[in-house]
Amino acid sequence: MRIAISTENGAVAQHFGRCPEYTIVDIEDGKIIRKEVVLNPGHQPGAIPKFLNERKVDCVICGGMGRRAQEIFRSLGIDTLIGVMGSIDSVIDKILEGTIEGGESLCDHSYGKGGGHGGGCDH
Repeated sequence: MRIAISTENGAVAQHFGRCPEYTIVDIEDGKIIRKEVVLNPGHQPGAIPKFLNERKVDCVICGGMGRRAQEIFRSLGIDTLIGVMGSIDSVIDKILEGTIEGGESLCDHSYGKGGGHGGGCDH
């Protein structure tokens, strides 16, 4: 599974589209096999879902995301998990432990809990 986490200053960014970078993590058999940081290509409608889809991302984790972006990710078959907070390392640990949980959107696009195709990221 390949997961993209919206990242700002080593923590989950509040808004996936306006974060400076994404931490992309590849997980196989409960272990991290690759971790890289990529710059945000720019906040334009539909650009980031396309960018992450081209990188074969299965799931996006962030603090908050608007409804339109969630719908685009859903149409691409990419799960989303919103309302996540904490350092990138602690979030990755929770993914590996199977204890990652979403919540309310942390940006000004307050459209409820969880979100996305499949209701979250399953590893």
